[in-house]
Amino acid sequence: MSRNKFSLASFGILSLVVLALMSTALHAQNVKVKGLIKGRSGPTMILQTSDTPKLVVLLTESTQVSQVQGLLKARSKEMSMAALIPGLAVEVEGAYDAEKQLVATSVKFKGNDLQRARAIEAGMHETAVQTHQNEAELAKQNEALQQQQQQLTEEQKKVAANKAAIAANAARFGQLNDYYILDQVTLYFGNGKVNLDPKDNAPLQALADKAKTVNGYMIEIKGYASATGSVAVNQKLSQERAQNVADFMLQQGHVPLTNMLAPGAMGESSQVAPDKAVQGEAQNRRVVVRVLQNKAIAGTQ
Repeated sequence: MSRNKFSLASFGILSLVVLALMSTALHAQNVKVKGLIKGRSGPTMILQTSDTPKLVVLLTESTQVSQVQGLLKARSKEMSMAALIPGLAVEVEGAYDAEKQLVATSVKFKGNDLQRARAIEAGMHETAVQTHQNEAELAKQNEALQQQQQQLTEEQKKVAANKAAIAANAARFGQLNDYYILDQVTLYFGNGKVNLDPKDNAPLQALADKAKTVNGYMIEIKGYASATGSVAVNQKLSQERAQNVADFMLQQGHVPLTNMLAPGAMGESSQVAPDKAVQGEAQNRRVVVRVLQNKAIAGTQ
């Protein structure tokens, strides 16, 4: 009987020891951590502490959030979890789970720390809005720049095409060494003008009549423009001036098409006077009409 009493007593003492050890272990797992909230997503909060830059804190429905108040911070005010914003300095109490995440039982912070965090959050929001506006403005500027670059590329293509046309005309007319120049008339045009002046009708008609007396004659017409303005516009002006003169020679002068060389648009090439002066510009806005005769037909080749 005494042995049974001893066994029961030993078992009771052992149980008390085990409970004491378990209580000590549980108490050892409960920790307090101070840090700065770096991010928050639902129940997950990222805390930066002196030991780790990224401590994961889990908030639960039973987590108590409070703001300490008073001179000695002895009083506390229950707060919503919405107050846990980035930039807020907090003290978290809880225990680590198996994944080494701190499950919070309480989160405390000071009132002035909350005001400071809200000011920081407002500043970050303003900065984010300004950054978004700047990015939108930059995107508009980049789009406008791309459009300008595209327009510049198209303009460069037109200039290259005009230069090629001028070069082709120059090469074609450079092959006229086999011809004599028997007579010529130079007509002048106003700035931006392409139509013939009525006073030019008589000299053109006279040139057409004289050409018809020449055996195997050809009519050569070259249009020019001053260098004022864009290359593309000047090329077009020289083409239209030459074509209008050619139309007159065909329709009014009754020169057969077989005796006409294709009108040449020479653009800004072969400037005969400085464009800086008004008189110089006027001299460059011209069409030269020539009566040619093949040297072989003339009997000199």
